[in-house]
Amino acid sequence: MKRVFAVLFVLFAISGQAQLERVEPPYWWEGMENPNLQLLLYGNNIAQYDVTVPSLEKVAIHRVVNPNYLFVDLDLSGQQAGRIEINLHKEGKVQWSSKYEIKKREQRPAIDSFNATDVIYLLMPDRFANGDPSNDAHPSVTEQPNRKDKDGRHGGDIQGIINHLDYLEELGVSALWSTPLCEDNDPRVSYHTYAQSDLYRIDPRYGTNEDYRLLANALHQRKMKLIMDYVTNHWGVEHWMVNDLPSSDWIHQFDNFTNTNHRKEIHSDPYASSIDRKEFLQGWFVPSMADLNQDNPFLLNYLIQNAIWWIEFAQLDGFRVDTYPYNNPKGITLWLEAIRKEYPTFNIVGEGWMHNSIQLSYWQEKSPIAAIQGFDSKLPTVMDFTLNEALVKLFNENNTYWEHGTTRLYKNLQNDFLYPNPNKLLIFAENHDTQRINEFYPEFKQYQQVLSVLMTMRGIPQIYYGSEIGMRGKKEVGDGDIRRDFPGGWPADPQNAFTREGRTPKQNQYFDFSKKIIRWRKTNAAVHFGKTLHYVPREDVYVYFRYTDTERVMVVVNNSLKKQHLPLSRYSEGIAGNTKALEVISGTSFRLSEVLEVPAETTLILELSL
Repeated sequence: MKRVFAVLFVLFAISGQAQLERVEPPYWWEGMENPNLQLLLYGNNIAQYDVTVPSLEKVAIHRVVNPNYLFVDLDLSGQQAGRIEINLHKEGKVQWSSKYEIKKREQRPAIDSFNATDVIYLLMPDRFANGDPSNDAHPSVTEQPNRKDKDGRHGGDIQGIINHLDYLEELGVSALWSTPLCEDNDPRVSYHTYAQSDLYRIDPRYGTNEDYRLLANALHQRKMKLIMDYVTNHWGVEHWMVNDLPSSDWIHQFDNFTNTNHRKEIHSDPYASSIDRKEFLQGWFVPSMADLNQDNPFLLNYLIQNAIWWIEFAQLDGFRVDTYPYNNPKGITLWLEAIRKEYPTFNIVGEGWMHNSIQLSYWQEKSPIAAIQGFDSKLPTVMDFTLNEALVKLFNENNTYWEHGTTRLYKNLQNDFLYPNPNKLLIFAENHDTQRINEFYPEFKQYQQVLSVLMTMRGIPQIYYGSEIGMRGKKEVGDGDIRRDFPGGWPADPQNAFTREGRTPKQNQYFDFSKKIIRWRKTNAAVHFGKTLHYVPREDVYVYFRYTDTERVMVVVNNSLKKQHLPLSRYSEGIAGNTKALEVISGTSFRLSEVLEVPAETTLILELSL
């Protein structure tokens, strides 16, 4: 089914006989590092026409198998902001004419892309807050709201996020990662939004493109950052181009439906068979998500330009890229290089769900492991799934086995030599695809342990919405359970956990601790980019230091069921002559003596001084 969205065509007036339905990108900007722009023109039998742009010297036309498409290359070198005339003509007669807008570039906010100074807050917009009930349903998309269905659309939207930025600012987080917001027209479970059907349109049930800009602006006014969740590996089968493919090789296709084998490690596997490689890279993630072929140059260019369009349109501060290793490695590297050519300091984190440091390090740029095979991903940041695995297990083990308990943390960090830059690992205890951390650890003291480690470890910490008030959810019950509605996000909610008065005493206990440690982290350079020194765990007690030339933090993770007494002489290298300590959580100051007493199942964070 073909769908026409007028929002994309406000600058185009159709005349004559040509029936043009889409022009993408809908507009562009002057002064880009790459002056070349490839327009996609779409309409019934549009390939029968020729294209001229009188004001430009270099114009190239590409036709594909499907006559409903034209790809037009424009060289915008030296082009100033304004409107350029584009004509479609046939047999000497102009059939269609319009003015395509080249915009003046806005000055980017004086904010660094996300990095280890940040704490990222991940939310699912449909489940966070409903700020505009009038857009819960929309005639141009299929699925209607049903809050009683855990897998249905619940009505959360961009305005709901904007309405609660005070809450996020109070908590202390400095960057927001929302799961995808572009249109997903799946008939069911479309709130997930990873099966997108239009890459230039915010899903109308979340709001408008302008609402997304308002969110970015509101965050930037608070010196906070916006990270877009971008999907390069697949589109939903309801995507308008999947329903009318430009060419058969636009997506990967098999005689019968073929699922990817999910063997993400296959890239570095020296013994992998051709069929296994093909099924991994070309198989579909699920039946509702068509696997994209980044070997197709028109598709790859479409993805590059769309990503740049969103960065420029919303002044984005970073991308999180879904299912990164599932992409064609050559194509996704070209995609990334094109973006970083325009925005050299723009950070991009790729999701590679692998619980092996060797395999994860393969995907960080300048990886010595990948270099063995002559590959460099150019990807700045990867998600540390190995640390995630350690965090969800160790505080339930309470033993001194060599492979268990705090030794998991110790051994995880021992592998950091594999990473070109451990400070660019995105670290987390949970996300929208995992069981909630408070389900693994239902006791508040365990949550304290997890967050204390997460906020002092090397890398870029990410937390998941609602855990800061104790929200729970079981993965085995279903994805809807780990994506529950934030209490107070809907006008009819009986409780509003966005306010201190609306939270229960237990929720405030979680929130107050989270706020204290997150806001403290902002002030301490040692836990941002400091060096790390650690010690072999004893009696399930793990000690590590984060330090710079001027600041030093000692972290003591006691995972044992007993109070421990640590002889500080063993840690003299880390203490480095300091004689005083401030325990960050309690606010207690004391002089260091020969022995440090550490309560059972407690993590101490000590700021050291002379």
